[in-house]
Amino acid sequence: MISDKQHNNELAKVVGYSFPVILTVLFLLFAFKGVDLNTSFYLIAHSSIIAIFLYIIVFFISHYVRALRWKLMLESVKKDVSSDHLFGSVMVGYGVNCVIPRLGEVYRGLFLGRWEGISRTTVIGTIVVERIIDMFSFAFAALISVSIYSGNLYNEIVWLRASLIIGFTFIFLVTVFLIFIIRFKEKFRNKLVNLFSKFSEKYSNRLKNIIDTLIHGFASIKGKKNAAMIIFWSVVMMLIYGINAQVGFYMLGMESTGKVSFEMAWIVMTISSFSAMIPTPGGVGSYHAISILVLTQLYKFDKESSAAYAILTNFISIVAFVASTIIIIYYINHQRHKNGLSKETFLSVFKINPGEK
Repeated sequence: MISDKQHNNELAKVVGYSFPVILTVLFLLFAFKGVDLNTSFYLIAHSSIIAIFLYIIVFFISHYVRALRWKLMLESVKKDVSSDHLFGSVMVGYGVNCVIPRLGEVYRGLFLGRWEGISRTTVIGTIVVERIIDMFSFAFAALISVSIYSGNLYNEIVWLRASLIIGFTFIFLVTVFLIFIIRFKEKFRNKLVNLFSKFSEKYSNRLKNIIDTLIHGFASIKGKKNAAMIIFWSVVMMLIYGINAQVGFYMLGMESTGKVSFEMAWIVMTISSFSAMIPTPGGVGSYHAISILVLTQLYKFDKESSAAYAILTNFISIVAFVASTIIIIYYINHQRHKNGLSKETFLSVFKINPGEK
């Protein structure tokens, strides 16, 4: 017989796996309501091959810049971390997220840790820190969008103000939490863990692991110069994201309307990035819904061309991520095999070797 605990665990797994799928379907239905998809796919079929090629190039450049920024975070842990391994891990992470949301961040850290022989805790800690920096970056990018938009962006996108208030409140709380972690480290951790242990030993251990991971992550950022360079590459990365969004319009000839500009691309990029907060595989559904909303509401594009933009840019991203994941893992395993090292798979990276953290 199956115990109640086992039954509840199985039910939790079913709900956990089905929830992103249900969200995806609901967002897709909302996104394409009233859209003539035949017209959208006609526009995609007649898109510019040159612009698509350029879009893919800029797309890969943006993620290579992300890898370079990550390299700065790992400099104090290991000098000269392979750029191939860093870029490969970034793409693997996004590739996995196209199938199972959020799991990609774990795989990204596990693969790089194994490929480079770095502590898994430290690597995942830097990824958490990187995501916190991204949260700051996109929040401020959204504020820039509010300031450069010709009208009142809060009136046009009714949920934006509330989202930013919640976002900045969360950022403030995270910042305070991180200040305590950085300044007091073990002392703050021990007090917090002891407090939680009174309620649940299981969750107090989890909290201890989370805090240790954050301590390892922030400890990797050494000195003002290192921090300044991380900020610099963050700005560069955001600008390239904006350029990529702008090139996306040229794929479908949307510049013929006279509305396309970097300012417009920046606003579309920053507002559509809110879809990353919704756990759908590869942003499918959530990205489409928000992108179509922004293009039709702010810039008065018709639903069909807006849907074509969302479908094409998302499709290219997913194909690029998944294909890169397969190719990169095969290539690096081939190189490791030539050097007498073991191959790593999606299962093997979870195994903890002796002496490994």
